[in-house]
Amino acid sequence: MDMDVSFGPEEQIVWPASVLAGILMCAAVYDITREVSSRCYKGYNGLNELHKLEWNNRGFSTFHALVAAVVSFYLLVISDLFSKDVHGAIIIDRKSWISDAMFGVSLGYFLTDLLMILWHFPSLGGKEYLLHHGLSMYAISLALLSGKGHVYILMVLITEATTPFVNLRWYLDLVGRKDSKLYLYNGVALFAGWLVARVILFVYFFAHVYLHFDQVRTVFPLGFYSMMAVPPAMSAMNLLWFRKICKGMVKAMSRTTKRSQCVKTD
Repeated sequence: MDMDVSFGPEEQIVWPASVLAGILMCAAVYDITREVSSRCYKGYNGLNELHKLEWNNRGFSTFHALVAAVVSFYLLVISDLFSKDVHGAIIIDRKSWISDAMFGVSLGYFLTDLLMILWHFPSLGGKEYLLHHGLSMYAISLALLSGKGHVYILMVLITEATTPFVNLRWYLDLVGRKDSKLYLYNGVALFAGWLVARVILFVYFFAHVYLHFDQVRTVFPLGFYSMMAVPPAMSAMNLLWFRKICKGMVKAMSRTTKRSQCVKTD
């Protein structure tokens, strides 16, 4: 069974427009981050050019993460798109113009970010970022072109909800606020968010695939084998990063404990 690409009148407008919107979103938020930061934060102008570049880059990374997480949560939890016995189509075949548009915007974002990473490699991210972005673009493109498995791509996009915490951690580290309470609280939030969105949610993801395996098997061969390979690879990366997060949080809490003991001694 080959992939049946459905490129009707609606897709001819939504797909290219949403990808372009994703690229323009990155450019606009990059400029807004630069302007707001230079006017509202004095330390920004003292940063070197590479740090300014990454500062602005993380601005549109955070914005995309929030949009992707909110839209995905709405489609999966609030709307009835994937509710049982509401629509005639099986869950693996369900989609909407909103999911198409979200995938297009995410493609625009990942493409823009990937090009920036490659242009400044490895300053904005190492090989793990290239692998993450490459797998993400591949999986999203496959779902967008085939109209299959939107439910699973949306589950993965919800994991972007942890990105703002990652970026805030970088900002605080850069400006010398690693010893602040905000850094500690953000670390705890990152740990909890990562545990829920990138560990427990993936357990649910695999359980959902198992329970709906009769539907998953109906997907065209490339899509089926990709679904069997890509999520486990991304889950493995999430677990490796989670290990680093745990180590970082332990170090931060240790520093806080030592400072508290010093204050009591004094």
